[in-house]
Amino acid sequence: SPFPDALRTGNIDKRSATVIARMRMAIAVKKGAPKPDISTPDAVRRTLLNAKSIISVDPEQGSVGTAALLALDKLGLTQQLKPKIKWVPTGGVVQDSVAKGESEIALGPYLSDMRNPGLDVVGALKPDAAPPIDVTGFISTTPSNRQAARALLNYLASPEAAPVYRAAKMFAASDK
Repeated sequence: SPFPDALRTGNIDKRSATVIARMRMAIAVKKGAPKPDISTPDAVRRTLLNAKSIISVDPEQGSVGTAALLALDKLGLTQQLKPKIKWVPTGGVVQDSVAKGESEIALGPYLSDMRNPGLDVVGALKPDAAPPIDVTGFISTTPSNRQAARALLNYLASPEAAPVYRAAKMFAASDK
């Protein structure tokens, strides 16, 4: 889990963990720059190896950075890319850096909030190049109405909620 400190507080019922959606990692470039091929894991490897610079959220900041690091690990590039990857505190810093031309490639979540007008989102990386990021809901250990809390989590994970996730460029838990 990306939030071990929160889970250790005792305020979250770990048994209630429910995946409600999934995010995929994406690559973005400066608006107008050539869009690299990301159609296969090998194409993603070539894109990242050929990039002059890469920027992403610091893995110490949470699940987005952790997912970026997992993607690099899956591609076998973590050590090789170390000299040219910059880890920063927030996604806004990532987007601004690429939009201003300070960094060539942004590696971040494929979401509707990646909307800096100076960016072109190339697209979501396929699961064989970058593992999807689970968005998980939990119930408190002291809910005022456990049954209602469970019903909400079940709804958020249901096909009925899927259009909301898709509109945000996420993938619903009910999507296979």
